Parts: sequence; structure tokens; C-alpha cells
Amino acid sequence: MSSKILVVDDKQMMRDSVATTLQRSGYQVVAAADGNAALRMVTRHRPAAVITDLKMPEMDGLELLARLKKTDEQLPVVVMTAYGSIDSAVRAMKEGAFDFIQKPFEGDQLVITMRRAVERFELVRENAALKTHTRSFQETPVLIGRSQGMRSLAQQIQQIALSQGTVLINGESGTGKEVVSKTVHAHSPRRDRVMLCVNCAALSSSLLESELFGHERGAFTGADTLRKGRFELADGGTLLLDEISEISPQLQAKLLRVLQERQFERVGSSVSMRVDVRVIATTNRDLAKAVADGDFRQDLYYRLNVLPIELPSLRQRLEDVPLLADHFLALVAKREGREPKRFDNEALDLLTQYTWPGNVRELQNICERASVLTKGQVIAGRMIEPWLVTATEPEEALGGVKPLEVVQRQQILHALDQFNGNRQQTARSLGIGVRTLGLKLKKWKEQNLVAQSV
Repeated sequence: MSSKILVVDDKQMMRDSVATTLQRSGYQVVAAADGNAALRMVTRHRPAAVITDLKMPEMDGLELLARLKKTDEQLPVVVMTAYGSIDSAVRAMKEGAFDFIQKPFEGDQLVITMRRAVERFELVRENAALKTHTRSFQETPVLIGRSQGMRSLAQQIQQIALSQGTVLINGESGTGKEVVSKTVHAHSPRRDRVMLCVNCAALSSSLLESELFGHERGAFTGADTLRKGRFELADGGTLLLDEISEISPQLQAKLLRVLQERQFERVGSSVSMRVDVRVIATTNRDLAKAVADGDFRQDLYYRLNVLPIELPSLRQRLEDVPLLADHFLALVAKREGREPKRFDNEALDLLTQYTWPGNVRELQNICERASVLTKGQVIAGRMIEPWLVTATEPEEALGGVKPLEVVQRQQILHALDQFNGNRQQTARSLGIGVRTLGLKLKKWKEQNLVAQSV
């Protein structure tokens, strides 16, 4: 979408002339006949720049400039002055005007001045967004877990972080791929440089190309200003390509070149730019299978898979669930400004036996929901049990995966058989309470899912 400019002048002929010139150059234009109307339109239309006459009744250009700066200090304001009013123009510049233009002026002069103003605004806005994005990626990441899988992962991250090689992180959705990527960056020699992220699955192919490599002004419809891409902005730092498997074949070829030669061109430019960026890519798909199926370039896969990291699912490290739960409950408590709540033993039994199809993200959501909805300090098992997958859900609804209680029932019955029906030994081997085991068996008997003699 083209940038919007607000034109303010009490003379309709001048407003129309300026508006027409700017519209012919591809800008959207809104116009106001006085300062009060202009202030209302700034709030409603959020223009990228304002051009206003200096001499107007009721509220002149200098007063409008001052009030606009209070509303948005970064909004560029260009003032139009009559020939010979240099003193007024100088005063306007001291008050914060971006530039001034003397009447009468040529159309080209007007367009060039406003283009500079719009580019300044877009640059300031982009830098502000970049700083916010960077702060989120510079927060100290936390890896929670004492399981063997997590200890091995932590050791692997320490070794990989010191390298400059490309990293490919594979894991199911919700396993913490972004946290691991932050951890790699935080322990790398680039830790003091920027880390940026691009969600490859969230953008169309054309938008993703511009996001990665930037574009020149006029490269395509709506490209009113030059835009730097993430590779350029991350120079010297780290770029996270989230869900790399979703990029188009055309972009796969361009990305391969960047990884091989460390150079690229902005969209609409023939000038090559060199960058020093460490790439970390994540995926929840089997890229080797995608290569075999012809959906992903083999040469790009090999370029990405230099330093692979495979994340365990939460069901592969259930012993970490209590630690993770305490961590998430503490985060909610800190945000809400209160003491952390805790799960009772029955709730912990349920959590540590759940197969977690949504992995760590699902656990985090359950912890937050339970913390908010529980009135007391202790979260009971009966509170969270309805939120877990039940055996009444058809297997087809889970994409062919067996529902939670089907898996649990099979595991429990197998353990009971091993210990000749001894419930205490069975419960101890499964890491659950005898009462929890008894309640489950009672429920399954009532549903005729197990023999009454169990």
C-alpha cells in the first residue's frame, strides 16, 4: 500500500494542486482546510508525512506544527512559505519542521521533498519496530529440565554456539525451537549483535522475498520507499528462519546463494550486497523426506543441515514436567504480581502421564489457565483433568494418533500384568499414586473399558 500524505491549506486551489501532484507520484492524499481539521485527520488516517501552509487563519502552520509534534514527535512536517519568508521558515525548522518549501514551487521539487519526508518516517518506524523485536530476542533464554535428553541438548548447544556454522533445529510444534535458537545466539561470539527472526510460514512468497532481501523504491506496486531486508539488518549477527520448510522453490534457490556466497540483491536491484550473518533455521517437518518427495531442494538441505539439533518431545522427557510447570506458574505469578500457585499430587500425576501432543506450549497454556481460574493456592487434579485429551475422542480427530487415555490404559494394564495385579507396585513403577491408579481403573470399569476383575 502506498504511503499517505496530509495536505493542509486554507485555499482550496492550493490544496487541490498539491494533492494532484502527489497523487500522480503514487501517494495517497488526504486534505484539510484548517489546523483543527488536520489534527482530527492525523488521528484518523495516520499519515506518513504532513505538508502545511504557514499562513492560515485561526491556527497557523507553526501552531499546527507544535501540536502535531506533541501528538507524534516522529511525524515529519513540511511547511510551505511565501517567497521571501525566510525568517518564518527558519523559525519553523527550529520548532521541529522536517523541511520547508517556498511558493511558488515546481512539482518535482514538491515530490522530492515529500519523498524524503516519507522515507524518513518509514525509516524511523522500521528502526523502532526493529529495536522492539531485537529486545525480545536479547532476553536471557531459559532451558528447563534435568532429563538425560535435556542435559545432552544443553551440552550440544554449548558446542554448537561457539561455531559460526549454520544450524538446523528440528522438533515438533511447541517443543521450544525458538528458545533453543535464542540460547545458541546468547552463547555465541555474536551475542552482543542483533538477532532477528522471520516466520517463513506467515508470509506469501513475494512478501517473504522482500522481507528477507529488501527492495528498492519502485520495485513493485506499493514499494514507495527503499526497504532493507532482514539479511541486511542482521549483518554481523544472527538470523532465525522459522519454519524454513515452508518457503517456495524460487526462494529456496535465492536462499541457497546467500548461504553459499554470503551475498544477495534487493528486489529491483542488480547491485550485490555482502553480509556476515549466521543463519539458524527451524522446522517441524522431516526435511530429508521433503527432499525425497521433491518438495525441498537437496542442495539447500545440505547447506542448512551443517549443525543439526533434534529437540525431544515433552512426552520423551516427562520427568521434566514438574520443573516446567513450576516455571510457568512462577511466570504467571510474576506477571500478575502475586504468589505462585502449585499443583497438588493428583494434578502432578495427571501432568506427568499425559502424552502432550502440544508439547511444552500446551503445558504452558494449561499452567496459565489453571493459575488464573483456581481461586486458592493449590491447583487440584479435578481442575485440569477435563482439559486433557480423553478416551471419548475419536482417533481420527487426532490425525491417527491414539488418544491419551487409550495410551495410558494400555500402559497401566501392561504394568498390572507385569506385577500380577499388585496396585502398589504398579503405581510405584509408573510414578503415580495408588489412589490415582484406583480412580482410573474404577472409571474404566464403569465405562466397560477394562475387565471388572482388574
